[in-house]
This record gives sequence, C-alpha cells and structure tokens, in this order.
Amino acid sequence: MSKCNDSKSLEKTFPDPADEKLDVEVGEVNDITLDAATDKRLLRKIDMYLCPVMMLVYAVQFMDKSTNATASVMGLRTDLHMEGNDYSWSGTAFYLGYLVFEFPAVYMLQRLPFIRTLSAFIVLWGVVLCLHATPNYPGFIALRTLLGMLESAVTPAFVIITSQWYKREEQFLRTSFWVGSNGLGIIVGCLMAYGLAINHHLPIHGWKLVFIITGVITIATGILILFHFPDDPSKAWFLTEEEKKLVVIRVRTNQGSFANKQFKRNQFIEAFKDPRSWLYFFYSIASNIPNGGITSFGSILFSETLGLGPVRGLLLQTPQGAVEIVGCVLFGLLAQYTQWRLFWSIVAQLIATVAMCLLAFLPHIQAAGLAGLYLLSVYPVGLVCMLSSVGSNTTGHTKKVTVNAIMLVGYCVGNIIGPQTFRADDAPEYVPAKVSMVVLFAVAVGLNTVLLFVNLAENKKRDREGHINPSLEELEEIQNSDMTDQENRYFRYVI
Repeated sequence: MSKCNDSKSLEKTFPDPADEKLDVEVGEVNDITLDAATDKRLLRKIDMYLCPVMMLVYAVQFMDKSTNATASVMGLRTDLHMEGNDYSWSGTAFYLGYLVFEFPAVYMLQRLPFIRTLSAFIVLWGVVLCLHATPNYPGFIALRTLLGMLESAVTPAFVIITSQWYKREEQFLRTSFWVGSNGLGIIVGCLMAYGLAINHHLPIHGWKLVFIITGVITIATGILILFHFPDDPSKAWFLTEEEKKLVVIRVRTNQGSFANKQFKRNQFIEAFKDPRSWLYFFYSIASNIPNGGITSFGSILFSETLGLGPVRGLLLQTPQGAVEIVGCVLFGLLAQYTQWRLFWSIVAQLIATVAMCLLAFLPHIQAAGLAGLYLLSVYPVGLVCMLSSVGSNTTGHTKKVTVNAIMLVGYCVGNIIGPQTFRADDAPEYVPAKVSMVVLFAVAVGLNTVLLFVNLAENKKRDREGHINPSLEELEEIQNSDMTDQENRYFRYVI
C-alpha cells in the first residue's frame, strides 16, 4: 500500500459501480503519452468549447440577479408601493432562497444527471424571472425567493466543471473568465435598461420588460447548456476517443477523481473539520455583506447618492462592468504566471478597500464617488480566488461539493445581511452602510492572509514527512479511490 492512504480509508473512498466505465478508461491511459504541443492544443480546444458558454451563462445569471437594482430606478419601487425598507428585503429575499436551497441543490447535482439537472435549474429560473413583472409586492418577494433557490445551483456546478477539465494551475484563470463575465452582465443589463428607460412609448412599464427580456434570454442559455455540455470528459461530443483519455492524463496531477455519485459520510464530516472550510465561510460573509449591498443598491448609488439621475446613472454604471472584466482577467493572468493566487487576491481586496474609502469618506465629491464605484469592481477577484481554491485545494467529490456549499452558505449569509445595511433612514448617502463595508473588506484581507499561511504551513509539514513525488501507480490509485486532500499526503495546496 502506498503512503497516500491506508487500507481502511481506501475502502471507504473507493468509487461505486456507477463509475466503473470511467475508471476503466482511466486505467487505459498508462501507455499514452502527452507531449507539450498536444497538451497546448487540447487546452485550446477545451477552452474554445467550454469557456465561452460558461461565460455566457454566468453573465446572464448576474444580469438576472441585478435586474432588481436596475428596475429599482425605473419605477419598480413606486409601482409596487414599496415603503421604508421594503426594497432592502427584496434583495435579502433572493439570498434567503439561495441559502435554504444550497445544500439540496448540490446534493441534486451529485445524485442526478449533472448537466440535465443544471439545465433544468437555469430554464426554471428563467421562467420565474419572466414572472417578476408582477403587479404586487408580496408576489414579487415570493418570486425573488424562488429565483434565489433556483440560482443556487450554478456556481457549485461551475466549480465542479472547472476542476474536472483543468489542471489546478489553470483553474484560477478560467474561474476568472466566468466570474469576470459578471461584468458583461452589468454592461448588457444596464444598456438594455437604459434603452428601455429613454423609450416613453412602451406597451408596459420598462422595469417589467427588463425582467421579461432577461428571463427569455436565460431560458435560451439553459437549453444551450443542455445540448452543449457533457457530464464529464468521457462523454464529451467534441473530443475524439484518444482526446478523452488525454484529458484524463492532463488532470491526473490534480490528484482528484471525476464525478462520483456515491455520498461518502466520512468526506462530509471531514469537510466540517477542515479549518479551510471555515476560513472560506467567514471570508465569504465578510466580503459579501458589501456585495449584497452593492448588488441591490448599485443603481441607486449612481442615480440618487451621486445625483446622476436614473437615465444618466444607468449609462454611467456600464464602466463598472468593463473594470470587472479587465480586473478579473488581469489578476487571473498574474496568478497563473506567478502561481501566487492568494497574494493577488489580497492585492485586489486592498484596492477594493481603498475604493470603498473614497465612496465612504468623500461623500460630496462626485468624481471620488465614481472612481470608488468603478475601482470597487475588482473585489470579485477574492471570490474567484476562493472558488478556485475550493476546486483546486479540495479533493474527494463529496468533500468538494460540501466545502463548496459551506462557502456558498457564507456567501448567502453575507448577501442576506448586505441589503439590510442600507436603511431608508440613511438615504441618500447611506453613510453607516459605506463605513461597514470598509471594515468588512479589511476583515476579508486578514482572512485571506491567514489562509495563505495555513496552506504554506501544511505544505511544509508534508514535505518534512517525505511525501513528495508519488509514482505513476500511486497517482492512478489516488484518482481511482476518490481520496480527500487530507487522506492523500502527497497532495499540496495551491497558494
């Protein structure tokens, strides 16, 4: 038996018969070699077929999520007779639904046909979004909650897809691509809302058309992903039989396994005992309280706090999307070429903290407020880092989806609280909300730094134990046995 595991834990983690077909294929690749040129060609092919669709879906989901904000300056609050903090609760309701359904969603993704389940979630939330053109507030809140429940599946699904197809050192940049495409959602969503806002001859209110149009687009992307995405590399329609085996070779150094539908209790428990899970959790809370506030009140900050008005505010909000796209891709490239993703995440979070200071402490200087709101758009780099860390630094399929869910519960809790920091009594400046964001971004920087040193210390400990270079046979055992990162002492955490 190799150093990577003992017989007892191997017995616990050995895959169930449902995965036998893929395991046989993994065993057939030992006599196949992958040279550098073929590796690059295969990577380009995977990128070409997967990344654009993932970016499109994630852009659309963010556009769906932020329709609430754009609609808020187009008459939504007036038409639904919102008073006091009613609008804040419309932002909170979305993430309450997200939180309630997060664990059931990841369980369904593991137990049911993966892509068909994801596609069903996307199509259903598109239908629900179309129904947001409701004439009353109680119905609107119920639909926001249901929308959050359905959208809870997409991020864990994309983390799994990224970790299945890419080497660990490639995952940060690819995660940056699809998270950064939120910026595309901002640009398209704001331009669409701007076009509707300046048109005074619409058959129904413009804010209702915002929901209906984005809902129809969402339904189309859900159908697209059903026919385009394979459940795993062994079922990829765009790969030859040899290329499918080469993909297995490419990701073998990840020291993880492909999808395993068997729920493993020991991995579930290990996920809750791992200190990294709680660093992900508390980081997600700290960084997403500001996110929840900005997502719900971003358009209001532009139009009312900065005094730009609804139409001009929607138009000037679009550069936020461009900054997010450029920022995520730039920091993704820096992380890939330096292999210090956590360091660059800290840098991006510090920039966001400074941006928030501009917004909070220079409230009467419009240029400072605009600069702060634009620079603030780099803060999703921290989310990219945490999502890619879960994908790269967590192995064992049950553990991966559990840690992912723990982190996303923190994400939900933060986003639930975020809109509530914007109180009606503080309008239009919302000074307490802005100051709380400065403090919480600083806390997020501290937690990010702790995670960096925890990973460095564990890697050095395993080096001292002598678990450095596994043999080919041990690598195959690791991939076939669905070991966790703690069971496999050869595993090294990406920093």
